[in-house]
Amino acid sequence: MTAYYKRDSFMKSIRPMLTAISAILLLASFTACSSGSDGGGPGTGILSLSLTDATTTEYKAIYVTIQEVQVHRRDGGKWQVVATPNKTFNLLELVNGVREHLGLSELQTGVYTQMRLIIGNTADGGINIKGNTHPFANYFIDSLDAEYELKIPSGPQTGIKIGGFLINQNETTELILDFDASKSIVKAGNSGKWLIKPTIKVVDMVNYSIISGLANNIEGILVGAQIYDPSASDAKDEVLVQTATITDATGSYKMFLEPGTYNVVAYKEGSFPICSRITAHPDTTNLVPEFFLSPASTANIEGIVAISGAGDEQHVTLSIRQTVLCSGVSAQIEVKSMNVANGGAYSINLPDGVYSVVASTYGHITQEHAVNITSPSNTTLDITF
Repeated sequence: MTAYYKRDSFMKSIRPMLTAISAILLLASFTACSSGSDGGGPGTGILSLSLTDATTTEYKAIYVTIQEVQVHRRDGGKWQVVATPNKTFNLLELVNGVREHLGLSELQTGVYTQMRLIIGNTADGGINIKGNTHPFANYFIDSLDAEYELKIPSGPQTGIKIGGFLINQNETTELILDFDASKSIVKAGNSGKWLIKPTIKVVDMVNYSIISGLANNIEGILVGAQIYDPSASDAKDEVLVQTATITDATGSYKMFLEPGTYNVVAYKEGSFPICSRITAHPDTTNLVPEFFLSPASTANIEGIVAISGAGDEQHVTLSIRQTVLCSGVSAQIEVKSMNVANGGAYSINLPDGVYSVVASTYGHITQEHAVNITSPSNTTLDITF
């Protein structure tokens, strides 16, 4: 009896201590799990979003209505709204470092696996470059001031999903949504409708570079940063345009990019393209030697695209490429590109020279066609898959 009584008294005396130790171990375990490989942890951080454009010279204006932006946390379960601009943007105004702020949002720390951009169906009631109220939520104005509605294909109607990001405690994650206008518009095919299939890249401003320079001291020259990889398994991936902009009234340009080595290509219709190779270092402005474009005689390459068994919404991407010297190194560059819906016709004006037309579409082997442009005769090239 005495032995049992002493043991019971001892257990009662240390029970508060055991409870405290258990609580400490539980808290330590929770902290370790919360700050593990998923990047999560207690507390919040800030997400800052802005919009810019990897632009094109094919149109006077491209208007896109962005309704809202949503994000999805890896262990959060539901989509969360982080910005509600409900605004119709002219993408061609968001060039040369110009960014449109979309919103700030406080978020729980952790890994966010996806972001979703919701394209709106109703314009914001604003005025376009012609001084008229927006006729559509999404449309473009061509060189003749004609307005064409851009239809959203059935897939992206639920939102355009783009890359993920990380939110750290008490820190601001600043992201730029680089909307590639040139890759997002699909020329009308059998349906007669122009489509918008948004192509958007996320640029994290924590580790970024700026590339800038001058081109001919004139406005309207397209300048793009490209990567040439001849070892790519698919010909369509051998030349990748990372972003592009247009020179301003002084001939200046500026682009936001991830650090790396790029072929910077300057081109304007009626001139020969020119290329300079540069390595862009982080957290600095990297200057490109000044471009001086030379005038050229031009002619058109034109034809029809057809995809057997495909619907009206499937399109062919045409990438017109040329081999040039880029800072003394031979490289292939993209001079122009165009998306053409099934059954549609295309016409592209090019300087005299030898080109490779790389045609690609979903579910088919990429095609390459060599063409020789010699003015004043046009060249016909039909693309059939």
